[in-house]
Parts: sequence; C-alpha cells; structure tokens
Amino acid sequence: MKILVTGASGLIGSRLLPLLGNEGWDVSYLTRRQDPSPEAIVWNPAAGSLDPSRLNGFNAVVHLAGENIAGRWTQEKKNRIRTSRVEGTRLLCEALADVEAPPETFLAASAIGFYGHRGEERLDESAKVGEGFLAEVVRDWEAACDPLRSVNTRVVNLRIGVVLAREGGALKKMLPAFSMGLGGPIGDGKQIVSWITIDDLVRIISFILNQPAIEGPVNAVSPNPCSNTEFSKALGRVLHRPAFLPLPAFAARLLFGELAKETILCSAHVTPDKLTQSGFVFEDAEIETAFRRLLA
Repeated sequence: MKILVTGASGLIGSRLLPLLGNEGWDVSYLTRRQDPSPEAIVWNPAAGSLDPSRLNGFNAVVHLAGENIAGRWTQEKKNRIRTSRVEGTRLLCEALADVEAPPETFLAASAIGFYGHRGEERLDESAKVGEGFLAEVVRDWEAACDPLRSVNTRVVNLRIGVVLAREGGALKKMLPAFSMGLGGPIGDGKQIVSWITIDDLVRIISFILNQPAIEGPVNAVSPNPCSNTEFSKALGRVLHRPAFLPLPAFAARLLFGELAKETILCSAHVTPDKLTQSGFVFEDAEIETAFRRLLA
C-alpha cells in the first residue's frame, strides 16, 4: 500500500512516518527542498509547482503541510497562513484528481479554529463554522479538498486541537516559564482548551486510514477538554512548581496581538464524537496523566 505525506518534517509528520513504515506502508513524501531520495517528490506550493506525473497510484495521501500560525499576525503572515493552507491544498487536490488513479483516501490536517470562540458550547463535528480569521481560513482550507470529492476519493478533514508534545508546539514553549514557577492561567482562565497528545494524534491518523467508513470532518481532540486554569494547575503539579501567576488578557493581546484573541484567549469545547463512536480508544484522556507521561 502506497502513501504520500506532506509536512513530513514537521512535528506531526516526523512522528507519523516511522509509524506508517512500521505498519507496512510504502511511504513517499512531498518536500519543498531539493532531496535526492527516491521517496521524495519536490513541490513548491507558493509558486503552484507540482509534477502530476509523480502522483499516480497512491492508495492514500496525508496532507499536513502549512505555515505555522505562531508569531505576530502581520498582514504578510496572515497571507502566508491562508495561501499555504488553502492554495497549497487546492493545488495538491487538483493534481491528484487529474491522475489516472486518484487516491482512495485523502486525510487532510484541519483545525478546531473552524469553530471560533464559542464559550462552553459543546462542539461536535456537526457544529457550524465560527467567526474570525482562523475560522474563515479553516472553512476555505477544507473546501479546497472538493476536487478530490468530485472523483469519489474519501476525504477526511482532521480538525486538530492543541497538540501536546515535549519536542515542540505549545508545551515546549510553556515549559521554561512553568519549570521556574512563573506559569499560570491566561486571562480569566475560564476558556476551554481542547487538546490532544502527539502520540494519540498519530494513532488517530493510522486508525482513520484503516477505517473506510470515516469521512468528512473529524475532531482530533481528547474526550476531556479542560479550562485554561485546570490546564495550568495540572502542568504545575506535574513539574512540582506553583502555577498561579496569571497573564492578564490585555498583556496577552499586547504580546501576541490578534493571535491571542483567536488562540490562547479563545474558548472551544470540542468533542471527538466520530472517533469515540467508531471505537477509537485514547491513551491520553486526562490532562494531568498526559503531562505525566509526556514529561516523565
């Protein structure tokens, strides 16, 4: 079984490729760098460059590539976020749809940013799109997969929550402050954090690849989201450090601008209904036990 992965060198992709190889997949990957490996296919999504002759005959494609949203959202940064996701996905899907043998499955990274700021409202996969820059980008990102839907490829849009991994992402950025006892809630701490560990996330991808009945949007989050305060206290307990120094909302906005409003101050109580109903079992279901395992 042949599989193609984009974003293979990123946080998720670097964990996923060894798992797929161990499961017997014949793995190739798209890369923007010149790479002499026979498994590498060079593309340039910003320039619209992709050789369709290299895309024929893959059984599945996992699309993880996209500009990191971290950093201050200047207009240039926002353009890169949108272009890398929407135009990059459209380029790939149009090319795959035109080959002689399109993939049977196309699993594309998406994000819970689709839902926007929704307070404590429970959000399963049927919930409507929210408001804001990220919600609009994610809506268009998922719609960019339509060329493959038109050729009857099974399309899965994996709406990923806050990914917890020691080697990268949000947790790595938080650890220095929390390790010195300088961590704490952000804003009023009531905002709901819908999280997922990197280990459960790559297992979810593998699970979906082998479950042909799953399609459409899928929430990739733990079944037990928590408040920002609960998140901070759990991390402090695991590190044996106090975690009561709050970062006021106005300070977060000054530091991070629009990014703060749509991420760390945003509340989204997202539930993984499709996964649980399909029989997926989470290894990391509670935030404190997840921190203990990740930071052991």
